[in-house]
Amino acid sequence: MSTRPPSTRVKPNPLDLAGIDDLLSAEEKAVRAAVRQVCASSVDPYIAGWFESGDLPGIRDLARELGKLGLLGMHLEGYGCAGMSAVDYGLACLELEASDSGIRSLVSVQGSLAMFAIWEHGTEAQKQEWLPAMAAGEAIGCFGLTEPDHGSDPADMHTRARRVGDSGAADWILDGSKMWITNGSVADVAVVWAQTDDGIRGFVVPTGTPGFSAPLIKHKMSLRASITSELVLDGVRLPHDAVFPQVRGLKGPLSCLNEARYGILWGAMGAARSSFQAALEYAGQREQFGRPISGFQLTQNKLAGMAVDLTTGTLLALHLGRRKDLVGLRPEQVSMGKLNNVNKALEICRTARTIMGANGISLEYPVIRHMANLESVLTYEGTPEMHILMIGQALTGQAAFR
Repeated sequence: MSTRPPSTRVKPNPLDLAGIDDLLSAEEKAVRAAVRQVCASSVDPYIAGWFESGDLPGIRDLARELGKLGLLGMHLEGYGCAGMSAVDYGLACLELEASDSGIRSLVSVQGSLAMFAIWEHGTEAQKQEWLPAMAAGEAIGCFGLTEPDHGSDPADMHTRARRVGDSGAADWILDGSKMWITNGSVADVAVVWAQTDDGIRGFVVPTGTPGFSAPLIKHKMSLRASITSELVLDGVRLPHDAVFPQVRGLKGPLSCLNEARYGILWGAMGAARSSFQAALEYAGQREQFGRPISGFQLTQNKLAGMAVDLTTGTLLALHLGRRKDLVGLRPEQVSMGKLNNVNKALEICRTARTIMGANGISLEYPVIRHMANLESVLTYEGTPEMHILMIGQALTGQAAFR
């Protein structure tokens, strides 16, 4: 029992009843505050309009601003990257997705997919050529793994890379297509995974190379404030040293996906917090039957359930972040985080929408936008079914992928 006198007890923070903030260091809070500030000034006033128009205008200016703050590849070391902790990166993802999933996707794809792939698997020359510019936001990257007919089963990809010439310095020719690629139409460089005679390998592809094109995907009802594209590789010729030299098979792309999935499990809690906050404030202002609807038991039941789910999801993210910083994460631990937190975030958004009634579908509030975005987050970088089977394999020792 607390010995603090009742008159001096701190008033509870409705967005953090469990006091998770007390577990964060001053540096971590400063990182969070800096990201929250840039979102408040450069994203939040415009995001509903971007979502409604289905565009992300000024993406290069935004990338440079995020780069100046050190957010692009912030968990990587060297080459202009900030070298910050996994928890710092997670808190940044939470704040970015509290603004919009599309903005967090921009940062995740840049740092955890494209940059991480080059940083982890690239040659020194590839790192020197691309990572400093990408960290600064001067160059934008994308990650080509998913294909039109091969999402959850990337081992069956049809994109092909073949050698031309007999010498050890023979060029590569890439043919194929990739689908649902964030940043594709604006990217300066693409990390593309392709089948070769030596298994699946990764390639660094400057997007100005002849034969490369990235048609914009339109008519989306989710992640509308995000650039999504198809990548078409039609006889793209690359020098012999465009390939990642060592990594072969799915180990390469899956290592990158685990980095990005880690950011997602934090980011989903940002979308959840934003929707919960909107519903909580709305319930305190909206009156029916002569009183605020926050005074009704059924509304409080919804709010309490949302608060518990938001708290447990954020605690899980923080635990996984601390573990990642100390000893690293196993794939099933990342799967558990993404599966739980995206599912819970979607439930929070849907419940918030019911509290707000018809206003819940208006872009005057963030709820329907977050709900629509999370429908994409739910299935990209691993569907719920794939993450369930990852967890199931860890529990039983039996692989049930069929």
